[in-house]
Amino acid sequence: MAEALNSLHKAEPVRNGGPWASINDLEVATAEYVDWWNERRLHGELDQRPPAEVEAAYWASLQPVYALPETN
Repeated sequence: MAEALNSLHKAEPVRNGGPWASINDLEVATAEYVDWWNERRLHGELDQRPPAEVEAAYWASLQPVYALPETN
C-alpha cells in the first residue's frame, strides 16, 4: 500500500505539478496532496467516503470506556 501511495504521489502532484521552483514549493504541494488524500478524496472501498470521515465514524461508534475509581 505504501508503494502504491508513493507512486501516486510521484505521478500526480510531483510530475504533473512541476517543475518546482524550490523544495519549499514541493513541500507545500505535498502537504496539500496529503490533506486532499485524507480529507476529501472519495474512496470506492469506503462507500465513496473520504478516509477521515470513515475514521471519525469509527471513533464515534465506540462505546465509552469508564475508568475505575481511584484508590488513595
